[in-house]
Amino acid sequence: MKKLNIYFTAGIPQLEETTEIIKLIQDSGADMIEIGMPYSDPVADGPVIQKAHELALQNGMTIEKLFLQLKSVKNEVKIPIILMGYINPVLSFGFEKFCKECSESGVSGLIIPDLPPIEFEKNYQKILKQYNLNFTFLITPETSEERIFHLDSLSSGFLYAVSSSSTTGKENAVLKNEDYLSKLASLPLINPIMIGFGIKSKEDFENVTEKADGGIIGTAFVNILLQNKDWKIKAKDFIHSVKN
Repeated sequence: MKKLNIYFTAGIPQLEETTEIIKLIQDSGADMIEIGMPYSDPVADGPVIQKAHELALQNGMTIEKLFLQLKSVKNEVKIPIILMGYINPVLSFGFEKFCKECSESGVSGLIIPDLPPIEFEKNYQKILKQYNLNFTFLITPETSEERIFHLDSLSSGFLYAVSSSSTTGKENAVLKNEDYLSKLASLPLINPIMIGFGIKSKEDFENVTEKADGGIIGTAFVNILLQNKDWKIKAKDFIHSVKN
């Protein structure tokens, strides 16, 4: 069974709805939850997720508040929770303090796209291991084979394969990138491969997971949260439509 990872930004549509969304994602049959930590300059993200970051910050979401919310549902969540964000807010919070809070809040791993591998190895890898946290690196169609192997050796949990060279939610993301997906499938990698960026439907999900272990849906799900007053029904239906 291919794994489905659903991303959303913490603190939207309303500040206190994060925990409700976590439980909805789990109850709807997803295999993982990826939670975006709001940041004022989310460079890897497209307009929809940028808008979600802005709204979350306006709503007053902070890393401290997110950890309090996560702790409140820690015993109810049985699937992995991954935090995704940018390095500056994490460093401002204090990296080791952040990892300690993650371990106490039921978080199983991190994705920090702007943390360079050399910095990761030098300053942060030991701390992550100490708190039993996975760390996932991103690869793209342009990543060399040598670098793919290197990032795979540093990653744990899974390797995040960006479907095409674009920001999240791009309409023109090349989902059926045969050569790229075939190449990844042929490599003897340690970690499972999860494909992200541009997956909007069951058909997209099935396309990208023909040769990968799972798919990550972000923008399409965040859009539902931002655009619908009755997002609870629509969000649940959307996950069911992809997974079943």
